[in-house]
Amino acid sequence: MHTTIVDPIASALGAWSVSLNIYSVLFRLFSSLVMSAVLGCERSSKRHSAGFRTFILVTLSGTVVMMLDIYIASTFGTSFFFLSAAAILAASRIATRTLFFSSRNQIMGLTTSVALWASCIIGLALGAGFYTITVVSFAVLLFCLSYLPVLEFYLKNRSNHFEIHLELKNSLNLQNFVTTIRKLGLRIDAIEMNPAYANSGLSVYSIAISISSAELKKYKTHKEIIEALRTLEYVYHIEEI
Repeated sequence: MHTTIVDPIASALGAWSVSLNIYSVLFRLFSSLVMSAVLGCERSSKRHSAGFRTFILVTLSGTVVMMLDIYIASTFGTSFFFLSAAAILAASRIATRTLFFSSRNQIMGLTTSVALWASCIIGLALGAGFYTITVVSFAVLLFCLSYLPVLEFYLKNRSNHFEIHLELKNSLNLQNFVTTIRKLGLRIDAIEMNPAYANSGLSVYSIAISISSAELKKYKTHKEIIEALRTLEYVYHIEEI
């Protein structure tokens, strides 16, 4: 039994938007350009490596290859969309290239990487003429990129686990720092010396910390804890990562 799915936006636009013709092709390409430009602007405004042009190219490519697959399938009777599958793989490969490790051992660009892959999927949906799915997916993706970071920051700041980037004036001060951490009701889960600062004259560490004190869990945020540690005379610099 086959179920026919009616796209509300396609129904509102008319029969021309459902089939492949010069008008539907131009409409899909223009819509793809606008949506990807909005996503690209959002990423560029936050100074991410993959921005305006990258999002446009990835999304447009997804839209074009889906329309090509539909044309090839209708012309030659094929049942597998090879170009669309290749586009997803290519988008995944491009997305992984936006990932990099910072000098503080952080994985950077993960959200942008996933967003690039998602924008390719949105382009494929638009190329297939699934306008409603495309618009809803675009709105959800834009919401996640623009507004969820605030919630993510709040939850992260209240977590019992966090990592810090620590710069000490002397390696001999590490023992004093560890002692202070324990007195505050914190537990050190891991300490890693950062080799990127080997010749800087500083002792630099990436430290994973857990809040073990019930009082700290209830009243203190990561920011407040770090501000307290920043007052130690032998700490050159400290921040959450």
